[in-house]
Amino acid sequence: MILIEQSGQKEVVTAACPLALELGLHPGMAAAHARALVPDLDVRNAEPEQDRAFLDRLALHAAGHWTPTVSVSGADGLWLDLTGTTHLFGGETRFCRHLLRFLRRIGFSAAIAIAGTPGAAHGLARYGRNAVTILPPGTETEVIADLPLAALRLTREALTAASRFGLERVADLYPIARGPLARRLGLSTVTRLDQARGLVAEPIVPVVPFEAPRVERRLLEPIGTAESIGQVIEDLVDDLAGALRARGLGVRAAILTCHRIDGDEQRIAIGTAKATRDARHLTRMFAMRIERIDPGMGIEALTLAAPRVEDLIPEAVGTAFDGGDRPRDIAPLVDQLAGRAGEDALFRLTARESDVPERAVDRAGPLAVPTGWPAWKRPVRLLRRPELLANVVALLPDHPPRRFTWRGRSYHVVAGDGPERIHGEWWRTAREMWAVRDYFRVEAERGERFWLFRRGDGVEAPTGDLSWYIHGLFG
Repeated sequence: MILIEQSGQKEVVTAACPLALELGLHPGMAAAHARALVPDLDVRNAEPEQDRAFLDRLALHAAGHWTPTVSVSGADGLWLDLTGTTHLFGGETRFCRHLLRFLRRIGFSAAIAIAGTPGAAHGLARYGRNAVTILPPGTETEVIADLPLAALRLTREALTAASRFGLERVADLYPIARGPLARRLGLSTVTRLDQARGLVAEPIVPVVPFEAPRVERRLLEPIGTAESIGQVIEDLVDDLAGALRARGLGVRAAILTCHRIDGDEQRIAIGTAKATRDARHLTRMFAMRIERIDPGMGIEALTLAAPRVEDLIPEAVGTAFDGGDRPRDIAPLVDQLAGRAGEDALFRLTARESDVPERAVDRAGPLAVPTGWPAWKRPVRLLRRPELLANVVALLPDHPPRRFTWRGRSYHVVAGDGPERIHGEWWRTAREMWAVRDYFRVEAERGERFWLFRRGDGVEAPTGDLSWYIHGLFG
């Protein structure tokens, strides 16, 4: 099988399968010549747009899973800047094996070259002899010397001119002075050679998985007062809200960067409990942080970006005839309280699957909907850990205590309910194999209501030592 593409007035082979390559067919050959050499040839049209689309998807996957700096290299490859990332995969060799396995699973073969320059890596991956080539630092010049000139990504005109002068390998260009080389093969040939050897930098333009919404204001005169900064922030937020509305997004985090005339930058950031593009709410949150900005000698430009966004689609609102009340949105209140007290100060309690009460409660986000609460009544306030009671008077095995002392104060019980028996979680630890707790809800003579428990069932000694604890308070 070969793939062909129209080039001017003729059809040219762009790719060939391994069997076609063994029969003497190769990319760049005229399709008519290929058909003459192999009569039963399977010829199909190339789809460069589909190939590029797949490369772009693969580049986005690489940027999200392997390294943040990825760029498409030609029509059939990728550049990956592995600086500071291969140790996450166990080194360069293990990373290459991981990458080859991944490509094999999705139906592709590949050749990988790791070098100090993009040009050397490009040439070795396509014209090297091994599936994986890892160059020691600083050896690019001697290693690429035996590669053909096509490995330098030269133009077709430069390759044609080089063949007329008898230049075939990269090493043939080394002894030629720069002036004559540029006159014979073009200035771009000198640049490509120097880039491959590391004498000239070749930055790669990485793909951007997501272009964060961003707006900017450049000022005619520097500003430094809180009022003027607040006014510019309001304008920026209005612009950002429009950009978000056009893309159907809402802000979860926004960063304001103030560029001072002395070259310094001041940054403040906000986060929201849920996606929003309410300009008034965002402006109010930034206004709470204006005092953190040091304008110095003046601010000449401000930039507002939203690096974290979420989809925000319109919601249908109820009419006056539906007879129901919509719950009020507390997200703006949560954002303002978090701005004053800190994000960690706001939380809700939610249930966690466990029989032991202190393990059955966990923190959740302030907008989370708690689920899974047990049907048994539980105290409003659960102590972080049960506290030991003293001077307890109680009848065994099923009666609540009549008196006890807690935190130096004595309580006389006038009413009680229970027991609610809870067994230990033997699958967690062997110490809870026979553990038993009998919980009671009791009311003291002054109206206090407590949640107490006794360790042990009052009959079998291995179930507990019959000590009493307080675990929570009702009301």
